[in-house]
Amino acid sequence: MTPAAMPTGLRLFLDSADVEAWRRWLPLGIFCGVTTNPTLLQRAEVPCTPDALRRLADQAFALDAPEVQMQVWGEDAASMVAAGTLLAAFDERVVVKVPVTREGLICARELANEGTGVTLTALYAPHQALLAAAAGARYAAPYLGRMNDAGRQGEEDIARMEEMLARTGSETRLLVASLRSVDDLVRLAVRGIDTFTISAAVADALLVEPLTDKAVADFEAHARAMGATTPP
Repeated sequence: MTPAAMPTGLRLFLDSADVEAWRRWLPLGIFCGVTTNPTLLQRAEVPCTPDALRRLADQAFALDAPEVQMQVWGEDAASMVAAGTLLAAFDERVVVKVPVTREGLICARELANEGTGVTLTALYAPHQALLAAAAGARYAAPYLGRMNDAGRQGEEDIARMEEMLARTGSETRLLVASLRSVDDLVRLAVRGIDTFTISAAVADALLVEPLTDKAVADFEAHARAMGATTPP
């Protein structure tokens, strides 16, 4: 699935650099790709080097990830552009994540002008969504859980970001990160947010429903009682 063929409605991404988590979840076909950053690389013990990152991207695409997001590094725009250009050269399906700072915005605009998909990341305030849109970013990633931890009204501020982008006709999509629970996902989806990146732990929680488990067990028992067998 190329970026142009990405779905227009709900998009779920898996927020992990752990290949084993990818192997567990990507075959379900419910994720539009994976998102990574240097913190997730460290957690998965993946070096932040060109060779290691290229191998990581190749592993994701081998598992049919439609899109892989990888983050730049560097203290100035030139360094970030160099890192972003390297990452983008891995594959056209790589989206480059850039922090929403002054230097990051310079980098984002340059990469976007070259045709690279960009995610402006580490958003904590509504006005930063406008910066991402003005920079031509494909995605803008607010951190719900961290916003709440800092005493912000995360859900309200993210809803305001979504409304601003819609009312200004921007093509930038919010990609909400730092979700702590399934309830976070549901509350934002009810408010019209449609793009999320979630941890493997939250993905696991999506499949937990005892009533469904009981119903499936009953169906299976009744099927067997009525003569069902496994086809050869």
